[in-house]
Amino acid sequence: MSARESGGRGSVVAIIGGGFSGAATAFHLARLLPAGAADIVVVEPREGLGYGLAYSTPDPAHRINVPASRMTLISGRDSHFADWLEQTGAIADDAQAIAANGALYPQRRVFGRYVESHLQPLLLGKTIRHVRSAVASVELSGEAYHLILADGGKLAADALVIAATHPPPALPLPLQSVIGAAGLVANPYDLERLEATGRDDHVLVVGTGLTSADVIATLDRNGHRGRITALSRHGYRSRGHAATHADPIGDFTGLPSPSATVLLRRIRSTIATAAQQGEGWHPVLDAVRRQGQIIWQALPLAEQRRVVRHLRALWDVHRFRIAPQIAAVLDRRVAEGTLAYRAASITGAEQVDGRIGLTVRPRRQHIQTIETFDRVIVTTGPAHTDILRTNTAIAALGRLGLVRLDQVGLGLETDSQGRAVATSGRPADSIFVSGPLARGSVGELMGIPEVTAYAERIAAEIRQWLGYQSALRRKAS
Repeated sequence: MSARESGGRGSVVAIIGGGFSGAATAFHLARLLPAGAADIVVVEPREGLGYGLAYSTPDPAHRINVPASRMTLISGRDSHFADWLEQTGAIADDAQAIAANGALYPQRRVFGRYVESHLQPLLLGKTIRHVRSAVASVELSGEAYHLILADGGKLAADALVIAATHPPPALPLPLQSVIGAAGLVANPYDLERLEATGRDDHVLVVGTGLTSADVIATLDRNGHRGRITALSRHGYRSRGHAATHADPIGDFTGLPSPSATVLLRRIRSTIATAAQQGEGWHPVLDAVRRQGQIIWQALPLAEQRRVVRHLRALWDVHRFRIAPQIAAVLDRRVAEGTLAYRAASITGAEQVDGRIGLTVRPRRQHIQTIETFDRVIVTTGPAHTDILRTNTAIAALGRLGLVRLDQVGLGLETDSQGRAVATSGRPADSIFVSGPLARGSVGELMGIPEVTAYAERIAAEIRQWLGYQSALRRKAS
């Protein structure tokens, strides 16, 4: 029995995941379709849509990483979020949201409220339906999908949209020997475990990117004043924003490079030219980001893999910048001598008198040292290739042969229409991927502007698919 025959008004589109990607896809699909054209169902265990992992954090130290003026649910309306902030007074009692240059950096959960507020009328009007659960498994019956929900419910759908979040960080192999240690925090989003950190504890943060910065800000807000060591293979620290805004500089798409090496040289050359004009690297990297999808798709697969292997860490710390409020915490801790960044690798671990002893090898050195910490917090970033194991819905689709990992190890492979590529190499006709899980095929797809634009594109593809299905039904009748 198809989803249409099970009592729905029309075709059922089930969106797996109701964070920003899933919420934006539902929002734009609802705007595109005439009333009654389809049931749009978002399966999301959280109480509200639009929050997801990123924007559901209750920690007031966690702020959006770019100015509010660059965050929007609707492409072409760059001030949409900033206008909402002014209209609602959402940050009236948060003086710290205003940076020194006047830019707004609200707490992250405020952005979640903004997205939720725009979906609320569609939910009340039953244009969109929120099923508050998770997908435990998926079965295929003919051309219909049957979603088995974690609460025991079932949902039939004609089309699926995978809008799940990234998988959690994988525990580094050397730390698996201390997996039961009280001082090991494998989940950096576990605020209860973070808040249990003692004021004077010596803390090791494994990873030096955005999540690492968030964790350090959380520890600082909770009154931690002990030593913190942030360690990663390269030791790169996330950069902050430029003091003043400048328009993007550089064109990397006129003759897109087929070589990662040539691309890097062009970027460095453009940064040098910008410096001669009194500009920093920020506007050059902004141009690379805006043109990122074209740049990425021009690179052969072997070169894409080279970028991921050799340049990703360098790109990430320049691309993913931290809010000035968090940067100020890191700067202060470094100046006080209670925060240090190190380029090194962990080669061994053991429990020592209630603490965690680690064997550490500095980058480009053969010597190793043994150091002991009260707390070890893992912030190494998503384990992208674990998505077929850690997400039960995607794992089920993988077992059915309907999805596969992309060839560069960043998520799920998609075709040019945003459809998931099956294990056969052919696209699955009615499974779409929205959000960062598609970036291995698409390219730059992490920032809100890119995710918004891609959600709009996926919504348009689904509308076209629904029209095609409707035409087939009319022809068959």
